[in-house]
Amino acid sequence: MYVANENRYDKMLYRRCGKSGVLLSAVGLGFWHNFGVTASFENCTNLVRTAFDLGITYFDLANNYGPYDGYAEETFGKILEKDMKPYRDEMFIATKAGYYMWPGPYGDGGSKKYLVSSLDQSLKRMGLDYVDLYYHHRPDPETPIEETADALAGIVRSGKALYVGISNYTPEQTKAIVDELAKLGVHCLIHQPRYNMFNRTVEEGLYDVLAQEGMGAAPFCPLAQGLLTNRYFNGIPEDSRANGHSRFLTSESVTEENVEKAKKLNVIAERRGQTLAQMALAWNLRTEVTTSVIIGASKTSQIIDNVKAVENVKFTKEELDEIDAILGNTKVF
Repeated sequence: MYVANENRYDKMLYRRCGKSGVLLSAVGLGFWHNFGVTASFENCTNLVRTAFDLGITYFDLANNYGPYDGYAEETFGKILEKDMKPYRDEMFIATKAGYYMWPGPYGDGGSKKYLVSSLDQSLKRMGLDYVDLYYHHRPDPETPIEETADALAGIVRSGKALYVGISNYTPEQTKAIVDELAKLGVHCLIHQPRYNMFNRTVEEGLYDVLAQEGMGAAPFCPLAQGLLTNRYFNGIPEDSRANGHSRFLTSESVTEENVEKAKKLNVIAERRGQTLAQMALAWNLRTEVTTSVIIGASKTSQIIDNVKAVENVKFTKEELDEIDAILGNTKVF
């Protein structure tokens, strides 16, 4: 029987999510590529146990995560049943809907039919009565934003989700749905954008909107799929994502220029007493808008290493200027 580490809250940093009562662990664990039928259940269990023992309370899923749609939630549900039931109220569990999930006109998008049905399916897969947070995974230009907002507000009122958020919305789309939710008496808690040193698009207006609206951010891909680690310093490893193991990172992204930038950033990280990965996560947390950075992991050692980022999230102006000079206008994807 699993018994959680009694000192699990001692070293983790917890940050307030915008203007709300919610505190999230500064590092959250996401289940994207690494959960499902192709990963051993034992390893998946160890990932969740390790994360929770280190103070991670934010667990991030989606209806389509895993090698096959729904498998990440199913696997997580089995772990909850086996290990984590006594700790459910100490966990902040999020899932999402917005991408294709099933055939026909109701299995994709932002309609009330799809969002409500998908959440019901997610709850069944995970064996939960409710999730703490439900995201609309991407904007749907074919559905009136009023309908999407009405669906999310209704889900909160039903008790099937305590909070709602959005992902992959532009600044303008974010403002629009925040306004619609406000009319319905529901606060949009959080936005989940792609954000890392190699992709700083959120700084072009989105973070300003989030600050103005009292929302937090939980960026995904904070390590740029491994480019902001030392993984590619000596070529592309056989088992790496860039070697055909991911459709989101290809060998073409691992250019000599990008690797050289990562090596220069690594020099700064070493001066700070951090690994490059730790510094990249800390850099994302340098702004108060970022509530939690979502990491992915296939090994417990990666979680242990990444969590140490919270030990130093402060940067001097000189460090930030040096980082900016190295990055230039870098945008990998």
